[in-house]
Amino acid sequence: MLWERAREPHAHRWSLPGGELRVDEDVESSIRRQLAEKVDVRQLSHVEQLAVFSAPDRVPGPRVVATAFLGLVPSDVDPERPADTEWHCVEKLPAMAFDHALIVDRARHRLGSKLSYTNVGFALAPPEFTISLLRDHYSAALGYRVSATNLQRVLSRRLLLEPTGGTAPPGPSGGRPAALFRFSAKGIKVTDPFAVLRPPGSGRPAAGSGTT
Repeated sequence: MLWERAREPHAHRWSLPGGELRVDEDVESSIRRQLAEKVDVRQLSHVEQLAVFSAPDRVPGPRVVATAFLGLVPSDVDPERPADTEWHCVEKLPAMAFDHALIVDRARHRLGSKLSYTNVGFALAPPEFTISLLRDHYSAALGYRVSATNLQRVLSRRLLLEPTGGTAPPGPSGGRPAALFRFSAKGIKVTDPFAVLRPPGSGRPAAGSGTT
């Protein structure tokens, strides 16, 4: 989610939401407040500190050090965005202000890594989902097409999925209703510390890795 800057420097370029840290708040409280105030994001399924960006020339004028966070919004939540705020595909980012394109790239790589060795997929999915829907979320985050069958195999082997007993409504073409699943745990945890998810055809997986 990005908002279009109205003022210089970098007017009409797009930037990540953020702002100054108040004297009476910590950095995570600050980012939650600013997301709520500036872009109406009031619910995060997962948030973690990403990195500190401190290049002397990262912004014009007085030096500004930024602490960036990776925050995931539940897929079934659609905040009422201000007119200057839009969702953007990470594959097709607009012209961005300052070093924010670098921050987005760093966040995407962090998320891809965490999908390999933790259960953070719970933060991308709605409470109940089909495997094909979960596959779409993983594909978007990893940047390549994921096999639904392999994804279910990997996550089931890690005991991360459990069937709800329900089925999704049939699609326009009819057919057999798809089974619904949920994640077995919502809190972030390491499930396979040596795992590396790899795209199909990327070579022989290393020990502990999986091809999705």
